[in-house]
Amino acid sequence: FVVKNGRAALYPVYKGTFERGNDALAALLNSSDVESHQAVDLCVQEVKGLRRSVDYLEARPDIDGRKIAFYGMSWGAALGPIVGAVEDRFKTSILTGGAMTGLGRPEIKDTNYIGRVRIPTLMLNGRYDTLNPVETTIKPMFDLLGTPAADKRLELFETDHVPPITEYIKATLAWFDKYLGPVKR
Repeated sequence: FVVKNGRAALYPVYKGTFERGNDALAALLNSSDVESHQAVDLCVQEVKGLRRSVDYLEARPDIDGRKIAFYGMSWGAALGPIVGAVEDRFKTSILTGGAMTGLGRPEIKDTNYIGRVRIPTLMLNGRYDTLNPVETTIKPMFDLLGTPAADKRLELFETDHVPPITEYIKATLAWFDKYLGPVKR
């Protein structure tokens, strides 16, 4: 939907996912052992991979490097607090189905980053998310964002983890238009 709207999209394949995965990394990604040094190393490598992806976008003459957004869904949205705090080339972010966990070693604990996020941020969540309860994970993440109140919004939909596709597409494209400008055709 981003490309159909006329914008470019880059889909990084993070270490440990898809063809960059193996059994050991898959076990680490799917484990509850986020307190391990291996989990820290993997998260650092994922963020470095994302930053290299932004480097690539900036090197392309057909991409406006001043108008890059971060879009994360579910696990990708959980990276939002770290990415939004350490990568200053993103002008806005959209976090769909994400929430704050408060888990992990201090180096990767989302609560240590969320207050440093200053970019405009749209959170799109389901009110009945069984993975991320609104009152204990979603709303606290929104409240702790360091983004000025006028530039952050939380939209809750009458659904579970991920909002209905037509709704999150409409909200995402409107947010991009607002913070990145309309698509030039």
